[in-house]
Amino acid sequence: MSNVENTPVEQEAHHGTLVSYSVGFILSILLTVAAYFSVVNQLLPGRTLVALIVGLAVTQLLVQLLFFLHLGRESKPRWNVMVLLFMLVVIGILVIGSLWIMYNLDYHMMPHDVDTYLLEEEGIQ
Repeated sequence: MSNVENTPVEQEAHHGTLVSYSVGFILSILLTVAAYFSVVNQLLPGRTLVALIVGLAVTQLLVQLLFFLHLGRESKPRWNVMVLLFMLVVIGILVIGSLWIMYNLDYHMMPHDVDTYLLEEEGIQ
């Protein structure tokens, strides 16, 4: 008995072509270079630059998902979407937890008024 799911035509649909991999690679390089040069040359002020970098990062994520992980081209996308959602939850927990820890370390370890602290405790003027 032959298994229809393992035919070469069916397997070919899950893999990308050299053109799609090349386009994905070039887009990834361009997005990385754009982020690098926008920071190095300080093209935008503070928060706007951060928003640009976040936008470029999200675009980079979408390029990686579409061109290299082939999200959306599979025959049963439910499992891939569930794995993607789980990955987003784990990344969210890591990022929020890391920011929370860094904020608490900053709050508890750094004196709030450095000048007063230096004058009173260290005698430095």
